[in-house]
Amino acid sequence: MVNFNFMLFSHKGGPNPWKNEQHLFYNPNGRVPTLIDHQNNDYAIWESDAILVYLADRYDKERNISLPHDNPEYHHLIQYLFFQSSGQGVIWGQAGWFNFFHQEPVASAVTRYRNEIKRVLCVLESILQDKDYLVAGKFTIADLSFVAWNDLLTAIFGPGRHEFKEELPQLDFEKEFPKTHAWHKRLIERPAVVETIAERKQALQQ
Repeated sequence: MVNFNFMLFSHKGGPNPWKNEQHLFYNPNGRVPTLIDHQNNDYAIWESDAILVYLADRYDKERNISLPHDNPEYHHLIQYLFFQSSGQGVIWGQAGWFNFFHQEPVASAVTRYRNEIKRVLCVLESILQDKDYLVAGKFTIADLSFVAWNDLLTAIFGPGRHEFKEELPQLDFEKEFPKTHAWHKRLIERPAVVETIAERKQALQQ
């Protein structure tokens, strides 16, 4: 059992509040998350999926939720992490911004990003048609990388800061994307994921 000792800069109370001198010392981009590994000479790494790869390589020695670099499926795992960061993270984030934080109502932007979310979900639906997990027939950090944003789908497609007279795209996750919904349900029911989601909610309330 490893006693982890990290510092994590992460979201709290809305858009990025971490553009300060301490954070910029570790991450010149000033965006979260950033991880400081005190067990590895304060090794600093930023970008969500880079953090996942680092933690897996350094601490998942038995490769319970990752793959060794010589596994034929390793680069497919990396592929899905890239897809998550470029296809899910960016789009879900923009959809959330225009739903909750943008000062003026922009129906065209909300419509664009909600439709793009549905396009990405359609891609995942096609991938998951005949398998339970994205790669290597098991749960890995590739699957894990999608959990946080997918857990916000109800909020992103729900009421936001503004009221619109235009008809906006809506989402019935389970009905429209049953394989992806079932996959997400399997992921969020894993004990470690349940615990992490609860800790995140508690941290955001502080």
